[in-house]
Amino acid sequence: MALSHDDILSMFRDSEALLQGHFLLTSGKHSPNYFQCAKVLQYPKYLTSLCRELSEQFKTSNIETVISPAIGGVIVGTEVGRQLNVKTIFAERKDGQMQLRRGFSLKKGERVLVVEDVITTGGSVKEVIEIVKAEGAEVCGVASIVDRSNGAVKLSENQCCLLPMEVTMYEPESCPLCRQNIPLVKPGSRASNAVPS
Repeated sequence: MALSHDDILSMFRDSEALLQGHFLLTSGKHSPNYFQCAKVLQYPKYLTSLCRELSEQFKTSNIETVISPAIGGVIVGTEVGRQLNVKTIFAERKDGQMQLRRGFSLKKGERVLVVEDVITTGGSVKEVIEIVKAEGAEVCGVASIVDRSNGAVKLSENQCCLLPMEVTMYEPESCPLCRQNIPLVKPGSRASNAVPS
């Protein structure tokens, strides 16, 4: 049975993954909301259900490999790959540039699905797509759990997102949360990640 928008939002709320405050996003923009997908994905029942929804969208696409940008997309990509029963790899940054490491490679013509946890500007996914193309492989689609652009960021003709959301984002120089002196937090693995002012 397909998950509804409300089902997925409930998973985020139940796992305290939908945060409110003043956040510094990877894109450099500020937002009063943040989706901490890792908090949802720590629960196997949620991970399995969400990735089942994604993998179902691509089960007839003859995917041979799933690739994700590290770190956020790795858990989702691995589970989608497991459910599709295909090879799963990831790209990671070295010296600021996304690249394949650890002996990972793609063959010419290999059919590849790019999987991410959250898409905001799509920057990391675009970099991974360029890696796939540079290897001579074929990008057959892009899948994510959350799309913070609400569909505005188009990365592939075959793009699937479980939770499209229009999330408020501000450029740092025009951020009303900064003007209100609300502490800016860079979400991540540490309990306290206040950004120095």
